[in-house]
Amino acid sequence: MPDDTPSISRRTLLSGAAVVGVAGGYGLHAALTPGTAHAVHPLAGARAVAPVPRAPGAARVFVSTAAAGADILQLRPHRDRLRIPPKARPVRERGMSHLTVTMRAVTARLHADLPPTPLWAYDGHFPGPTIEVRRGERLRVTWVNALTGAYPLTAVQLPNAPGPAPVWDLPGRSGAAPRADVAALPPWTVVHLHGAHIGGGHDGWAENAILPGGAQLTEYVNDQRSAALWYHDHAMHITRFNTMAGLTAGMYLIRDDEERGLGLPSGDREIPLVLCDRNFDTGSDGRVNGRLLHKIAEYPQQAETVVRSFTGPYTLVNGTVWPYTEVGATWYRFRILNAASIRPYLLRLVDEEGKPVTGRVFQIGTDAGLLPAPVPIDDWVLMVPAERADVLVDFTGLGGRTLRWVDASFIASPVPEVLSFRVREERRPPRFTPPARISRDFEPVNPATLPEHPQRLVLVTPAFPINAELWEMERVEQPPAGPLPIDGIVQFEDQQGRVTTYRRLARDYSDPVAFHVNEGDWETWRFVSLEGSGVPHPMHTHGFSFQAVERLRVDGSTFRYFTTPSGRLGGGTETPIKVLGPGTLRPEERGWKDVIALGFEEMITTVGRFTGSVGRFMHHCHVYEHEDHKMMRPFVVLPKQVMAMDPHAPGHGH
Repeated sequence: MPDDTPSISRRTLLSGAAVVGVAGGYGLHAALTPGTAHAVHPLAGARAVAPVPRAPGAARVFVSTAAAGADILQLRPHRDRLRIPPKARPVRERGMSHLTVTMRAVTARLHADLPPTPLWAYDGHFPGPTIEVRRGERLRVTWVNALTGAYPLTAVQLPNAPGPAPVWDLPGRSGAAPRADVAALPPWTVVHLHGAHIGGGHDGWAENAILPGGAQLTEYVNDQRSAALWYHDHAMHITRFNTMAGLTAGMYLIRDDEERGLGLPSGDREIPLVLCDRNFDTGSDGRVNGRLLHKIAEYPQQAETVVRSFTGPYTLVNGTVWPYTEVGATWYRFRILNAASIRPYLLRLVDEEGKPVTGRVFQIGTDAGLLPAPVPIDDWVLMVPAERADVLVDFTGLGGRTLRWVDASFIASPVPEVLSFRVREERRPPRFTPPARISRDFEPVNPATLPEHPQRLVLVTPAFPINAELWEMERVEQPPAGPLPIDGIVQFEDQQGRVTTYRRLARDYSDPVAFHVNEGDWETWRFVSLEGSGVPHPMHTHGFSFQAVERLRVDGSTFRYFTTPSGRLGGGTETPIKVLGPGTLRPEERGWKDVIALGFEEMITTVGRFTGSVGRFMHHCHVYEHEDHKMMRPFVVLPKQVMAMDPHAPGHGH
């Protein structure tokens, strides 16, 4: 395309993209909420739902009427009991706790109707063992790579084509040849403890992975609020494959005195739930054979290879496809993690007939800590990838009933089943009432009362005709001379008509570090998505807990892609992006977090401090395909006294 060719309208490009276009509301709810006005693309796949035959007394299972349903129901929902990951047992020596976790190749049965599946697993468990620590308890973990054998995953990439069902909703390779480059990958791994306030040397830097025979030595300080952190693989360029191969997740629970004093359900009434989606290969008979399959679609006629991020037709909870669990007719605490790549979950509690059950679910905590008060959840528990939800469910008086959590989002599997609860009678159920006050030391952040501090802007560019990119921006007084659009220049116009201009500092992972942070200082990070439709980007910053303070709706339609003199596709705004008005922050989003759901055409403001985190870190979209491609950037946190010695800082004369 010659340099003087008119810029490409992204709205035109999106007309051929497999994304969800939604009118009304704000991006996150609109993309996911059932019943919202929408223009359906294959990603959403709004499907009529019909019950399938069931045995007498069994809970009704709902499946899509799409053609995928019959293929997927080769496996019977709710046949297998939910597995509870074992607890790791650190050893206390010389004032320090020690733990060794070994990654090794195993086989595990992920459903009773499946042959054993080859996996890579932490200490032989999928998901990995749950690690529990007390606040302030230092823990040294040695992560040992003892992996052997061939890569336990088949990867295929095939053209997106019309058909009775989207290719990603079907098991098997659909005629595509396995990717030889994935099959040839070595067992190269690194463990990241997501949500930890930690030194950069222990964070699990993506390029510091190890090969078999090596060990990753880490020390976790654990000086932070009671929360559910989690660990997973973070190897550079291949996180999507390593996590899919089994190094998906393990829970890491920090306990403190405030949590202990609440008297929350504990022991076997506190249950970790690790949710993810998978696909399986098929044999010559067309039956699923248990072999893990990373199957994605590629969109034709783009400026570069643009692929759809992975979603699979099978929902796993704690490593089992569509399990059930028995619970007593009393209160339970569920520590839920969305460990999928791009799939959000809207967990709706329903009865035997598929009708919503209300007044039973309360959220008491988010990613990085407890909420100030319980939040009643009468519709669904909404979680984008990497988010955690600390949830209480009241089964009192429901003995003999069967309830289910189903996924109510528009990008749910054709079989939306997640987890079935078989409620048994309790003669003397433990007495429990959720405290009216959960976290007594929680204080909402008010940016207006904070001292002057850095304001970061991170921009997500539209997908199509290239993959979405992550741009780091800085504010400037005015754009460079010349007609707009100019590569890397983006303008915003607020509701009062004031225009601000930003220029791009960095777009590629290999660009120099642009964000330098003083440890302990307040920081405002704004995330903006210029995508006109789609599912949310879960934005995550390592070593950083924050509060979301504002969500705004924007009209990003004036962003243009065009070819620069270098031949690379650049981008910028033709006229300023208009800020349309406030969006909605849900009550459960107002706690301490480390992941925020960035919906399409949204700007989200978060405020927090890097306390206890010093060194080199990363921020990225937590969709694995996105971070492996173009949506991850490094940044540096240093003590402010050290930062002051920077000889390259403006005005430095020492």
